[in-house]
Amino acid sequence: MTKKQKIYTYKSMKPLVQRIRDDLNGGGQNFVLIYAYNSTGKTRLSMEFKNTWSKKKNTKRDTLYFNAFTEDLFTWDNDLENDTQRVLRLNSSSRFFSGLHELEMENRIRPFLHRYVDFDFKIDYEEWKIRFSREVQIQMRGNPKIETVENIKISRGEENIFIWCFFLSIAQLSIDGAEAYKWVKYFYIDDPISSLDDNNTIAIGSDLAQLLIRGKDRIKAVISSHHSLFFNLMCSELKRQEHKQYFLHLHKNNKTHMYTLQATAETPFFHHVAMLSELQKAAQTGQLYTYHFNTMRSILEKTAVFFGMNDFSDSIKGVDDEVLYARALNLLSHGAYSLFEPREMSDDNKELFKKILTAFLNRYRFDLPELIIDSQQGNYS
Repeated sequence: MTKKQKIYTYKSMKPLVQRIRDDLNGGGQNFVLIYAYNSTGKTRLSMEFKNTWSKKKNTKRDTLYFNAFTEDLFTWDNDLENDTQRVLRLNSSSRFFSGLHELEMENRIRPFLHRYVDFDFKIDYEEWKIRFSREVQIQMRGNPKIETVENIKISRGEENIFIWCFFLSIAQLSIDGAEAYKWVKYFYIDDPISSLDDNNTIAIGSDLAQLLIRGKDRIKAVISSHHSLFFNLMCSELKRQEHKQYFLHLHKNNKTHMYTLQATAETPFFHHVAMLSELQKAAQTGQLYTYHFNTMRSILEKTAVFFGMNDFSDSIKGVDDEVLYARALNLLSHGAYSLFEPREMSDDNKELFKKILTAFLNRYRFDLPELIIDSQQGNYS
Protein backbone atom coordinates (compact mmCIF):
# COMPACT_ATOMS: atom_id res chain seq x y z
CA MET A 1 0.00 0.00 0.00
CA THR A 2 1.28 3.46 -0.93
CA LYS A 3 2.15 5.57 2.08
CA LYS A 4 -0.15 8.58 2.38
CA GLN A 5 1.84 11.76 1.92
CA LYS A 6 1.50 14.71 4.24
CA ILE A 7 -0.24 17.85 3.02
CA TYR A 8 0.91 21.24 4.26
CA THR A 9 -1.52 24.16 4.08
CA TYR A 10 -0.72 27.87 3.98
CA LYS A 11 -2.77 31.04 3.82
CA SER A 12 0.02 33.03 2.18
CA MET A 13 3.28 32.63 0.29
CA LYS A 14 5.61 33.62 3.15
CA PRO A 15 5.24 30.46 5.28
CA LEU A 16 5.24 28.40 2.10
CA VAL A 17 8.61 29.88 1.14
CA GLN A 18 9.90 29.29 4.66
CA ARG A 19 8.95 25.63 4.33
CA ILE A 20 11.00 25.32 1.13
CA ARG A 21 13.97 27.15 2.64
CA ASP A 22 13.79 24.91 5.72
CA ASP A 23 13.95 21.86 3.44
CA LEU A 24 17.13 23.21 1.85
CA ASN A 25 18.73 24.26 5.12
CA GLY A 26 17.79 22.35 8.26
CA GLY A 27 16.08 19.65 6.20
CA GLY A 28 19.34 18.69 4.52
CA GLN A 29 17.94 18.68 0.98
CA ASN A 30 19.98 19.79 -2.04
CA PHE A 31 16.98 20.23 -4.33
CA VAL A 32 13.25 20.91 -4.10
CA LEU A 33 11.07 20.06 -7.12
CA ILE A 34 7.59 21.58 -7.38
CA TYR A 35 4.86 20.71 -9.87
CA ALA A 36 2.06 23.28 -10.22
CA TYR A 37 -0.43 24.30 -12.87
CA ASN A 38 -0.31 27.66 -14.60
CA SER A 39 -1.96 30.47 -12.62
CA THR A 40 -1.04 28.79 -9.33
CA GLY A 41 1.56 31.44 -8.55
CA LYS A 42 4.89 29.82 -9.44
CA THR A 43 6.45 33.09 -10.60
CA ARG A 44 5.22 34.90 -7.48
CA LEU A 45 6.62 32.05 -5.39
CA SER A 46 10.05 32.42 -7.03
CA MET A 47 10.07 36.17 -6.32
CA GLU A 48 8.93 35.67 -2.73
CA PHE A 49 11.72 33.11 -2.27
CA LYS A 50 14.22 35.61 -3.66
CA ASN A 51 12.90 38.41 -1.43
CA THR A 52 13.01 36.37 1.78
CA TRP A 53 16.84 36.26 1.90
CA SER A 54 17.38 38.46 4.54
CA LYS A 55 15.16 40.96 5.96
CA LYS A 56 15.76 39.35 9.36
CA LYS A 57 19.53 39.10 9.04
CA ASN A 58 20.02 42.28 7.01
CA THR A 59 22.23 40.38 4.57
CA LYS A 60 22.60 40.65 0.83
CA ARG A 61 20.34 38.73 -1.56
CA ASP A 62 21.21 35.08 -2.03
CA THR A 63 19.09 33.77 -4.95
CA LEU A 64 19.84 33.71 -8.67
CA TYR A 65 16.50 33.08 -10.34
CA PHE A 66 15.22 32.17 -13.78
CA ASN A 67 11.59 33.01 -14.48
CA ALA A 68 9.41 35.28 -16.63
CA PHE A 69 11.22 38.32 -15.20
CA THR A 70 14.55 36.94 -16.42
CA GLU A 71 13.23 36.66 -19.96
CA ASP A 72 12.07 40.28 -19.76
CA LEU A 73 15.68 41.41 -19.29
CA PHE A 74 16.10 40.72 -23.02
CA THR A 75 14.06 42.84 -25.49
CA TRP A 76 14.10 42.99 -29.29
CA ASP A 77 14.92 46.08 -31.34
CA ASN A 78 13.72 45.02 -34.79
CA ASP A 79 14.87 48.15 -36.65
CA LEU A 80 11.37 48.76 -38.01
CA GLU A 81 12.53 51.68 -40.15
CA ASN A 82 15.20 49.82 -42.16
CA ASP A 83 14.46 46.19 -41.23
CA THR A 84 18.16 45.28 -41.30
CA GLN A 85 19.87 45.81 -37.91
CA ARG A 86 17.88 43.49 -35.65
CA VAL A 87 19.39 43.16 -32.16
CA LEU A 88 18.45 41.77 -28.77
CA ARG A 89 19.02 44.41 -26.08
CA LEU A 90 20.11 43.70 -22.49
CA ASN A 91 18.87 45.54 -19.42
CA SER A 92 22.19 46.93 -18.23
CA SER A 93 20.83 47.90 -14.80
CA SER A 94 20.15 44.29 -13.77
CA ARG A 95 22.53 42.51 -11.41
CA PHE A 96 21.96 39.44 -13.56
CA PHE A 97 24.57 40.84 -15.96
CA SER A 98 27.25 41.68 -13.36
CA GLY A 99 30.79 41.79 -14.75
CA LEU A 100 30.00 40.67 -18.30
CA HIS A 101 32.96 42.56 -19.76
CA GLU A 102 35.50 40.57 -17.78
CA LEU A 103 33.83 37.17 -18.00
CA GLU A 104 34.06 36.51 -21.77
CA MET A 105 30.45 35.40 -21.86
CA GLU A 106 30.44 34.36 -25.54
CA ASN A 107 32.93 31.57 -24.83
CA ARG A 108 30.88 30.46 -21.83
CA ILE A 109 27.49 30.53 -23.57
CA ARG A 110 28.47 28.85 -26.85
CA PRO A 111 29.25 25.38 -25.42
CA PHE A 112 25.71 25.27 -24.02
CA LEU A 113 24.02 26.94 -27.00
CA HIS A 114 25.53 24.81 -29.73
CA ARG A 115 24.10 21.67 -28.15
CA TYR A 116 20.65 22.82 -29.23
CA VAL A 117 20.81 25.32 -32.13
CA ASP A 118 22.91 26.22 -35.19
CA PHE A 119 23.08 30.05 -35.01
CA ASP A 120 25.86 32.18 -33.57
CA PHE A 121 25.94 35.54 -31.75
CA LYS A 122 28.13 38.44 -30.69
CA ILE A 123 27.69 40.63 -27.61
CA ASP A 124 28.32 44.37 -27.88
CA TYR A 125 29.35 45.23 -24.31
CA GLU A 126 29.43 48.97 -24.99
CA GLU A 127 25.85 49.25 -26.27
CA TRP A 128 24.43 46.24 -24.36
CA LYS A 129 23.04 44.45 -27.37
CA ILE A 130 23.42 41.09 -29.08
CA ARG A 131 23.56 40.39 -32.81
CA PHE A 132 22.76 36.96 -34.23
CA SER A 133 24.01 35.25 -37.38
CA ARG A 134 23.55 31.93 -39.13
CA GLU A 135 25.45 30.05 -41.80
CA VAL A 136 23.27 29.02 -44.75
CA GLN A 137 24.01 27.03 -47.87
CA ILE A 138 23.39 28.73 -51.21
CA GLN A 139 23.89 27.59 -54.80
CA MET A 140 26.52 29.44 -56.88
CA ARG A 141 26.52 28.28 -60.52
CA GLY A 142 25.35 24.88 -59.44
CA ASN A 143 27.88 24.56 -56.63
CA PRO A 144 26.97 24.79 -52.94
CA LYS A 145 28.52 27.62 -50.95
CA ILE A 146 28.28 28.50 -47.24
CA GLU A 147 27.38 32.10 -46.52
CA THR A 148 26.95 33.85 -43.16
CA VAL A 149 23.75 35.88 -42.82
CA GLU A 150 24.14 38.68 -40.25
CA ASN A 151 21.63 40.48 -37.99
CA ILE A 152 19.01 37.76 -38.21
CA LYS A 153 15.85 37.59 -36.11
CA ILE A 154 15.79 34.22 -34.36
CA SER A 155 12.55 32.40 -33.57
CA ARG A 156 10.80 32.58 -30.20
CA GLY A 157 11.89 29.05 -29.36
CA GLU A 158 15.51 29.84 -30.32
CA GLU A 159 15.36 33.04 -28.27
CA ASN A 160 14.17 31.08 -25.22
CA ILE A 161 17.02 28.61 -25.67
CA PHE A 162 19.55 31.44 -25.97
CA ILE A 163 18.32 33.14 -22.78
CA TRP A 164 18.33 29.80 -21.01
CA CYS A 165 21.93 29.15 -22.09
CA PHE A 166 22.85 32.65 -20.90
CA PHE A 167 21.43 31.69 -17.51
CA LEU A 168 23.25 28.34 -17.51
CA SER A 169 26.58 30.08 -18.14
CA ILE A 170 25.94 32.41 -15.19
CA ALA A 171 24.86 29.45 -13.04
CA GLN A 172 28.12 27.73 -13.90
CA LEU A 173 30.07 30.86 -12.94
CA SER A 174 28.20 30.88 -9.62
CA ILE A 175 29.07 27.23 -8.99
CA ASP A 176 32.71 27.92 -9.88
CA GLY A 177 32.83 30.78 -7.36
CA ALA A 178 33.30 33.70 -9.77
CA GLU A 179 33.70 36.94 -7.81
CA ALA A 180 30.71 38.63 -9.48
CA TYR A 181 28.39 35.81 -8.36
CA LYS A 182 29.76 34.79 -4.96
CA TRP A 183 26.53 36.07 -3.39
CA VAL A 184 24.54 33.19 -4.96
CA LYS A 185 23.53 30.50 -2.45
CA TYR A 186 20.37 29.28 -4.21
CA PHE A 187 19.04 28.85 -7.72
CA TYR A 188 15.31 29.20 -8.24
CA ILE A 189 14.35 27.97 -11.70
CA ASP A 190 10.75 28.34 -12.86
CA ASP A 191 9.57 26.79 -16.16
CA PRO A 192 12.68 27.14 -18.34
CA ILE A 193 11.20 25.19 -21.25
CA SER A 194 8.38 27.36 -22.62
CA SER A 195 8.01 27.19 -26.44
CA LEU A 196 10.32 24.17 -26.68
CA ASP A 197 9.62 20.82 -28.32
CA ASP A 198 9.96 17.57 -26.39
CA ASN A 199 13.44 16.77 -27.73
CA ASN A 200 14.87 20.08 -26.52
CA THR A 201 12.97 19.75 -23.25
CA ILE A 202 14.66 16.42 -22.55
CA ALA A 203 18.10 17.72 -23.57
CA ILE A 204 17.77 20.88 -21.46
CA GLY A 205 16.49 18.96 -18.44
CA SER A 206 19.35 16.46 -18.59
CA ASP A 207 22.00 19.17 -18.95
CA LEU A 208 20.49 21.17 -16.10
CA ALA A 209 20.46 18.15 -13.80
CA GLN A 210 24.14 17.43 -14.46
CA LEU A 211 25.07 21.05 -13.74
CA LEU A 212 23.08 21.08 -10.50
CA ILE A 213 24.56 17.79 -9.33
CA ARG A 214 28.06 19.10 -9.99
CA GLY A 215 27.41 22.22 -7.93
CA LYS A 216 25.28 20.74 -5.14
CA ASP A 217 27.94 21.22 -2.46
CA ARG A 218 28.00 24.96 -3.11
CA ILE A 219 24.51 25.94 -4.34
CA LYS A 220 21.09 24.45 -3.61
CA ALA A 221 18.20 24.70 -6.07
CA VAL A 222 14.41 24.95 -6.32
CA ILE A 223 12.79 23.97 -9.62
CA SER A 224 9.11 24.57 -10.35
CA SER A 225 7.20 23.69 -13.51
CA HIS A 226 3.76 23.08 -14.99
CA HIS A 227 5.30 20.90 -17.72
CA SER A 228 4.80 17.24 -16.82
CA LEU A 229 7.54 15.88 -19.09
CA PHE A 230 10.13 18.31 -17.69
CA PHE A 231 9.04 17.68 -14.09
CA ASN A 232 9.15 13.90 -14.46
CA LEU A 233 12.53 14.14 -16.16
CA MET A 234 14.00 16.21 -13.32
CA CYS A 235 12.58 13.75 -10.77
CA SER A 236 14.29 10.92 -12.62
CA GLU A 237 17.62 12.71 -13.09
CA LEU A 238 17.83 13.80 -9.44
CA LYS A 239 16.37 10.69 -7.83
CA ARG A 240 19.71 9.64 -6.31
CA GLN A 241 20.26 13.09 -4.80
CA GLU A 242 18.92 14.49 -1.54
CA HIS A 243 15.73 16.17 -2.71
CA LYS A 244 12.01 16.62 -2.12
CA GLN A 245 9.16 16.57 -4.61
CA TYR A 246 5.93 18.49 -4.13
CA PHE A 247 2.65 19.17 -5.84
CA LEU A 248 1.54 22.79 -5.27
CA HIS A 249 -2.11 23.69 -5.55
CA LEU A 250 -3.94 27.00 -5.18
CA HIS A 251 -7.39 26.45 -3.68
CA LYS A 252 -9.87 29.31 -4.01
CA ASN A 253 -12.81 29.36 -1.65
CA ASN A 254 -15.07 32.38 -2.03
CA LYS A 255 -12.71 35.33 -1.46
CA THR A 256 -9.98 33.40 0.33
CA HIS A 257 -6.95 31.65 -1.08
CA MET A 258 -5.17 28.65 0.36
CA TYR A 259 -2.00 26.96 -0.85
CA THR A 260 -1.56 23.23 -0.36
CA LEU A 261 1.85 21.60 -0.69
CA GLN A 262 1.81 17.82 -0.94
CA ALA A 263 4.90 15.61 -1.00
CA THR A 264 4.90 13.16 -3.90
CA ALA A 265 7.38 10.62 -2.46
CA GLU A 266 9.34 8.59 -5.01
CA THR A 267 6.73 8.79 -7.75
CA PRO A 268 6.36 11.97 -9.82
CA PHE A 269 2.84 13.33 -10.08
CA PHE A 270 1.15 12.83 -13.42
CA HIS A 271 -0.85 15.96 -13.90
CA HIS A 272 -3.96 14.38 -15.45
CA VAL A 273 -4.38 12.19 -12.35
CA ALA A 274 -3.98 15.22 -10.10
CA MET A 275 -6.54 17.11 -12.19
CA LEU A 276 -9.01 14.25 -11.82
CA SER A 277 -8.53 14.30 -8.07
CA GLU A 278 -9.30 18.02 -8.03
CA LEU A 279 -12.44 17.49 -10.10
CA GLN A 280 -13.58 14.74 -7.76
CA LYS A 281 -13.06 16.98 -4.73
CA ALA A 282 -14.92 19.84 -6.42
CA ALA A 283 -17.81 17.51 -7.26
CA GLN A 284 -17.97 16.20 -3.68
CA THR A 285 -18.05 19.69 -2.18
CA GLY A 286 -20.38 21.15 -4.82
CA GLN A 287 -17.82 23.88 -5.63
CA LEU A 288 -18.07 23.36 -9.37
CA TYR A 289 -17.29 26.18 -11.79
CA THR A 290 -17.86 26.49 -15.51
CA TYR A 291 -14.18 26.05 -16.39
CA HIS A 292 -14.28 22.54 -14.88
CA PHE A 293 -15.94 21.40 -18.12
CA ASN A 294 -12.80 22.58 -19.97
CA THR A 295 -10.63 20.59 -17.57
CA MET A 296 -12.80 17.47 -17.96
CA ARG A 297 -12.66 17.64 -21.74
CA SER A 298 -8.88 18.08 -21.64
CA ILE A 299 -8.57 14.88 -19.59
CA LEU A 300 -10.78 12.97 -22.04
CA GLU A 301 -8.67 14.23 -24.95
CA LYS A 302 -5.45 13.04 -23.27
CA THR A 303 -7.06 9.67 -22.55
CA ALA A 304 -8.16 9.34 -26.18
CA VAL A 305 -4.66 10.14 -27.43
CA PHE A 306 -3.10 7.64 -25.01
CA PHE A 307 -5.35 4.83 -26.29
CA GLY A 308 -5.01 5.83 -29.98
CA MET A 309 -8.62 6.95 -30.33
CA ASN A 310 -9.79 9.42 -32.97
CA ASP A 311 -11.91 11.74 -30.82
CA PHE A 312 -12.19 12.70 -27.15
CA SER A 313 -15.73 11.26 -27.06
CA ASP A 314 -14.33 7.80 -27.87
CA SER A 315 -12.90 7.66 -24.33
CA ILE A 316 -16.46 7.43 -22.94
CA LYS A 317 -17.87 5.29 -25.76
CA GLY A 318 -20.11 2.56 -24.41
CA VAL A 319 -21.13 4.28 -21.17
CA ASP A 320 -24.77 5.10 -20.57
CA ASP A 321 -25.80 8.43 -22.14
CA GLU A 322 -22.49 8.68 -24.02
CA VAL A 323 -24.02 10.89 -26.75
CA LEU A 324 -25.47 13.33 -24.21
CA TYR A 325 -22.18 13.52 -22.32
CA ALA A 326 -20.13 14.11 -25.47
CA ARG A 327 -22.47 16.86 -26.67
CA ALA A 328 -22.47 18.52 -23.25
CA LEU A 329 -18.67 18.54 -23.04
CA ASN A 330 -18.39 19.81 -26.59
CA LEU A 331 -20.80 22.66 -25.91
CA LEU A 332 -19.93 23.62 -22.36
CA SER A 333 -16.15 23.51 -22.79
CA HIS A 334 -16.18 26.23 -25.46
CA GLY A 335 -17.64 29.13 -23.51
CA ALA A 336 -15.76 32.18 -22.29
CA TYR A 337 -14.97 30.52 -18.99
CA SER A 338 -12.03 32.37 -17.50
CA LEU A 339 -10.05 30.78 -14.70
CA PHE A 340 -9.53 34.29 -13.31
CA GLU A 341 -13.27 35.11 -13.15
CA PRO A 342 -14.84 31.75 -12.36
CA ARG A 343 -18.60 31.39 -12.45
CA GLU A 344 -20.36 28.71 -10.48
CA MET A 345 -22.27 26.13 -12.50
CA SER A 346 -26.03 26.01 -12.43
CA ASP A 347 -27.51 23.15 -10.38
CA ASP A 348 -28.50 21.24 -13.53
CA ASN A 349 -24.99 21.49 -14.97
CA LYS A 350 -23.50 20.40 -11.66
CA GLU A 351 -25.54 17.21 -11.75
CA LEU A 352 -24.62 16.61 -15.39
CA PHE A 353 -20.93 17.16 -14.66
CA LYS A 354 -21.02 14.71 -11.73
CA LYS A 355 -22.59 12.05 -13.95
CA ILE A 356 -19.92 12.48 -16.65
CA LEU A 357 -17.10 12.37 -14.10
CA THR A 358 -18.55 9.31 -12.35
CA ALA A 359 -19.00 7.45 -15.64
CA PHE A 360 -15.42 8.21 -16.66
CA LEU A 361 -13.92 7.20 -13.29
CA ASN A 362 -15.99 4.01 -13.17
CA ARG A 363 -14.66 3.05 -16.61
CA TYR A 364 -10.96 3.72 -16.04
CA ARG A 365 -10.70 3.33 -12.24
CA PHE A 366 -7.78 5.65 -11.53
CA ASP A 367 -6.29 5.44 -8.05
CA LEU A 368 -6.64 9.11 -7.19
CA PRO A 369 -4.44 10.81 -4.58
CA GLU A 370 -5.85 13.13 -1.96
CA LEU A 371 -4.76 16.63 -2.92
CA ILE A 372 -6.77 19.20 -1.02
CA ILE A 373 -7.72 19.57 2.61
CA ASP A 374 -11.02 21.30 3.17
CA SER A 375 -10.69 24.80 4.58
CA GLN A 376 -12.47 23.70 7.78
CA GLN A 377 -9.86 21.02 8.48
CA GLY A 378 -6.26 21.09 9.57
CA ASN A 379 -4.12 23.95 10.78
CA TYR A 380 -2.98 26.77 8.58
CA SER A 381 0.56 28.07 8.81
